[in-house]
Amino acid sequence: MELNRKNVKKILFIICFAMVFFWGLNHGPSVLMIFRNLLGILAPFLIGLCFAFVINVLLRPVETLWDKISWGRGEKNMKKLKRPLCLLLSTVIIGGVIFILLFMVVPEIRNTAFMIIDMFPQYMVQIERWWADLSDVLMDFAIVLPQPELNLSEIGKVAGDFLWKSGQSFVGKTVDITTSIFSVMFNVILGLVFAFYVLSQKEKLGRNLKKVIFAFLSGERAESVLNFFALTNRIFTSFVTGQITESVIIGSLCFLGMVTLRMPYAPMISVLVGFTALIPVFGAFIGTGVGAFLILMVNPIKALWFILFIVVLQQVEGNLIYPKVVGKSVGLPGIWVLAAVTIGSSAFGVLGMLLAVPVCSVIYSVGKQRVNRKLEKKGLETIGD
Repeated sequence: MELNRKNVKKILFIICFAMVFFWGLNHGPSVLMIFRNLLGILAPFLIGLCFAFVINVLLRPVETLWDKISWGRGEKNMKKLKRPLCLLLSTVIIGGVIFILLFMVVPEIRNTAFMIIDMFPQYMVQIERWWADLSDVLMDFAIVLPQPELNLSEIGKVAGDFLWKSGQSFVGKTVDITTSIFSVMFNVILGLVFAFYVLSQKEKLGRNLKKVIFAFLSGERAESVLNFFALTNRIFTSFVTGQITESVIIGSLCFLGMVTLRMPYAPMISVLVGFTALIPVFGAFIGTGVGAFLILMVNPIKALWFILFIVVLQQVEGNLIYPKVVGKSVGLPGIWVLAAVTIGSSAFGVLGMLLAVPVCSVIYSVGKQRVNRKLEKKGLETIGD
């Protein structure tokens, strides 16, 4: 290798990167602490960017509709008000939908919790009878089940002690919980303010960012970076709009089916099923499990029918709705979707499950483009969709 200026820079970069990498391996806890502190500092801005992205998905069609409206003599003034009014309208629509969903779900959860507490003794008696009947049936096949002794007073005492200790622990942590709540509220409010600023100036910010990229990078590399941003925006936008549309369809079909079959908690469970449908792969299992448990507390037979209904609904969703609504917008094969959700949930919990698919799709698309370019140079067949 010739030791010119360009190669010396590459060598120095590799040496510095290796030193930082090995230092990070030897000081893992310190690196994690620095990373967490950095995330804590940047949390309001990261939340704001997420808000801005979600609101922008609705802001685009709202502004398109605004442009189609003729304002007559006040057209110039109305054009000046286009961005702030459309931004406010988009935020109100999203906030209104969230409020309506919470208004439907929270009272139902409260009523269900009180009902389960009130009917707990009856549930225990029913379980004891069911176990006895099952034992009688299995006795005909020479199968003997153990006969547990259900002491309701003892169970009530244990449950009471647990609730008392949990209450004491909750009171002891009131200050920490209150601090956390105010911290989250502060981050959310500051994030909304930041999101409004970004969206109100998004064209100007985009132009300035493009100038910075072209100022510090060569023309070819600058175009590559801009193409990467465009690809990321397209994939995330397609994923968000597709998942939200699919969730609305699934929740609506679930509500209609539950009302037709006269199942309890139709509004709450339908909202829950629709919300968990935002999580790829595992969302269906979460919504079905919680919904089946709630119905089981009222009618075990209807709980079985609910599970069968959701299985049929998931087949319709997987074979008809998802390909039409989301389709190949994220450009990620099924095996990669499963791997992305599994790894994302293990590393970052629910947030990882939500973001794993679009992030993995971006990485997959960029990698596929690079591989295809190298294959084309060698005259080989490229990787298809």
